[in-house]
Amino acid sequence: LLTAWELAQQGVPHTLIADNAAGALLAAGRIDAVIVGADRIAGNGDVANKIGTYLKALAAAASGVPFFVAAPRSTIDFACPDGAAIPIEERAADELRLVHGRDAHGLATHLRQLPADAAVANPAFDVTPAALISALISERGSSPASRAGLLALYPEEAHA
Repeated sequence: LLTAWELAQQGVPHTLIADNAAGALLAAGRIDAVIVGADRIAGNGDVANKIGTYLKALAAAASGVPFFVAAPRSTIDFACPDGAAIPIEERAADELRLVHGRDAHGLATHLRQLPADAAVANPAFDVTPAALISALISERGSSPASRAGLLALYPEEAHA
């Protein structure tokens, strides 16, 4: 939602969709481009972002749709060699086992949707390989998702 708000502030035409509708809409030719943010960009251009970003990149590639990552300099870690070196946070299992809401009296409550001992994998992020990224976009412009591309934007980082 934040990205949609930012696009609206800049007057960029966009459509907000349900997260899991992306693959179907990409395959149907209803999406012109995908733009995502990044939590961390490795020195080779691999990108860690919210879980599901990698699947969007795969669907975009399969559909021939460009996949862009827009992120500020602060997300680029030139010392991190590649996405495999980025630690991925595993969130609490109860984020999936429990639904948070309000009861009939308006009181905050939790509703169990899975047994307390149900096995759960809940990674917070995934890594999108640079090869799936059409370009990285930063406050200095755009570049290929590669070390050379990042250094073209930030030559002062050549020592990293």
